[in-house]
Amino acid sequence: MMHSSETLQTALVSSRQDLVKLYSRYTKVERQLLGEGFHPGQPGSLFQPITVHSDSDWIPAHPEEPQDFESFYRDPYRKTPNASHNTIYIQTIGSFGEAGARTDQYVEWLRDYCQAFFHGLSVKLLPVVTVAETGCSFRINSHSYNLQILTGDLLRFLGNRKPKDAFCIVGITMIDLYPKDSWNFVFGQASLSMGMGVFSFARYDDNFYSRTYAGRLKKQLLPKQGDYSVFDGYYTPPITSTLLLRSCKTMTHEIGHMFGVKHCQWLNCVMQGSNHLEESDRRPLDFCPICLRKLQVAIGFKIAERYQALLHWIEEDQSQTSRPEEASACQSVPHYPKPTEAFHTSALWLCKCLDILEKRSTLVPLSATV
Repeated sequence: MMHSSETLQTALVSSRQDLVKLYSRYTKVERQLLGEGFHPGQPGSLFQPITVHSDSDWIPAHPEEPQDFESFYRDPYRKTPNASHNTIYIQTIGSFGEAGARTDQYVEWLRDYCQAFFHGLSVKLLPVVTVAETGCSFRINSHSYNLQILTGDLLRFLGNRKPKDAFCIVGITMIDLYPKDSWNFVFGQASLSMGMGVFSFARYDDNFYSRTYAGRLKKQLLPKQGDYSVFDGYYTPPITSTLLLRSCKTMTHEIGHMFGVKHCQWLNCVMQGSNHLEESDRRPLDFCPICLRKLQVAIGFKIAERYQALLHWIEEDQSQTSRPEEASACQSVPHYPKPTEAFHTSALWLCKCLDILEKRSTLVPLSATV
C-alpha cells in the first residue's frame, strides 16, 4: 500500500502555512528523521509501507478516512493533556498470575514502558481490583469455553474510579472480554470522549486458540451471575517476552486513541488497526512520522529524549541483584530479569533513529510550546 512522496509530505507537514511554520520549529536533524517517512521501503529506510496480506486485514475490512496531521490538529473533539489533567492511570483487573513479585513486576514493566512511550506525562498504577469488585457481568464463551467479562460494565466501573487529575484511565486484564451477547469477543473497548478504555491480553497467549489451552473450562460448568468464585485461581498466561511485547503494543495503541490519533493508513505504524493477532504482530512498536508528530504536538516532548527513554527501558539491566548494602532489606523481594528478547528489532531501530538525532548535540531541541 504505497503513497507518493508528495502525499506523505502533505500528510505530515500540511499545506496550511501556520502548520508549515509549526513544522519548521523542528531542528534540522528532527526534520531529517521525520522526512525518512517520505521514501518508505527503500534500502536502509527507517519506515516501511503498509502491507495488506488479505481481505481480512483491517484496512480492507474497515474502510476509514485517513487522518493526516492537519485533520488531527483541527479536530475540535480531541483531548490534550494540561496542567490539571496530565496523568495516565492504569487499573489492573483480576489476576495477572500467581500473586508475587514477578506478577507485580510485570505490571510495573508495563507502567514504565507507558511512561517512556508517552514521554512527559505521569503514569500511575491504581490498586489492583478483583473481578468481583467491579461487579461486572460475565459468561463462558460458547465456542472457546473460556471465561469472559463484559466491557460496558468495566467502563462504568472505571468511570467511577477515574481520578480528578487523570488525562485518561485504562483497565488491563488477563481475562477475555466481550462487548455484548451477540459478539464472540473483543480485544478492547474505549470511550474516547470520557478518556477511558479497557483491554485484555488473554488472546496474546500463544496457546489460546489450541484445544489444550489451559483457560478452557468444562462444558457443563454453568456459573451463576454474581458468583465470582469461578475466577478464583483461573488460568492466566505465563509471562514471556512475546506476551510483554504484545501487551506494550496494545496498551500504547489504545492510549494513543485517547489523544485523538486515529488508525494509521499512511505507513507501517503501531497505530494501524488490526483484525487478528497475526496482523497485530506485523505492526511495529512505534509511530510513523505522521503519528509521531501528532503525539509530539499533544504532549510537547523532545523526540530524542523519548527515543532515549524507550531504549533505556529495553536495555536496562533487570538481571542485576540489589547492591550489597541493600541486600538484607530486599531478600524477600526477588528481582526478575525483564524478558526483552522480543524487543531486539525495536532496539536496533531506536538506535538508528538516535544516530540521526544526535549528529549535532549542540542543536537546541524543539520547545514544548505550540
